[in-house]
Amino acid sequence: MAMNDSVNILNSAYLAVEYIDSFLPDNPLQQPFKNAWNYMLDNYTKFQIATWGSLLVHEASYFLLCVPGFVFQFIPYMQKYKIQQDKPETWEKQWKCFKTLLFNHFFIQLPLICGTYYFTEYFNIPYEWEEMPRWYLLLAQCFGCAVIEDAWHYFLHRLLHHKRIYKYIHKVHHEFVAPFGMQAEYAHPLETLILGAGFFIGIVVFCNHVVLLWAWVICRLMETIDVHSGYDVPLNPLHLVPFYAGARFHDFHHMNFIGNYASTFTWWDRIFGTDSQFIAYREKEKKQQLLKKKKAN
Repeated sequence: MAMNDSVNILNSAYLAVEYIDSFLPDNPLQQPFKNAWNYMLDNYTKFQIATWGSLLVHEASYFLLCVPGFVFQFIPYMQKYKIQQDKPETWEKQWKCFKTLLFNHFFIQLPLICGTYYFTEYFNIPYEWEEMPRWYLLLAQCFGCAVIEDAWHYFLHRLLHHKRIYKYIHKVHHEFVAPFGMQAEYAHPLETLILGAGFFIGIVVFCNHVVLLWAWVICRLMETIDVHSGYDVPLNPLHLVPFYAGARFHDFHHMNFIGNYASTFTWWDRIFGTDSQFIAYREKEKKQQLLKKKKAN
């Protein structure tokens, strides 16, 4: 009975979204995107699309999403939004981070990306435009992938903080007490494999078109670069996502080393109480801000 009720609710929600979508104006970018997609299918093999297309999407998305945070360090106005203002970025750290990223991207992640084509072939994942899911289904699938990845990340990340193994693997990522966007994938190669595995679980569960691979790559990079940015910028659209952790939540993890283990959402830390130090820290901050206001008045 409960299962039938859940299915009915999901069907009703799907019909409601379809009904609303029918009133929305046509997307002016849809036809150019369709033309570009079909051009890609006509001129490249599935192996080239799955392998080099995925690599291009990852590299372009990663470094383009890093640009705002990189530029912020040169804008005095933005410094008031920097979370750890006493720890500015340095060229030395950023260059070291960049070199490690290139190694991880091309020697760890690229071999995994090379398996994308065989994954799509084995599970008969379509590439055709006509098979592409609608935008709201794609968003729902990406959200589902994020929920799954977040659970994997919480428990494996917490395990990597165990005192017996921390110094061998996860300590590399914590070299930067004050994180910056480009540092999101700065990690030991084993950590790249261990935590990165969570990315693929949602793909195995939800993937019904190759476009989900790329959409989920962009969504995941957008989230992880944001939480590592070191800046808590107001009007951040990601804060509209329910239970989204955000930069301040994860920045505290780098500063404190203990707690706030989840990647995207706050519920696992709340359930297991691993956000208690963060909550106490935020309460202390609020009291200090109130005292400053009283003194100023």
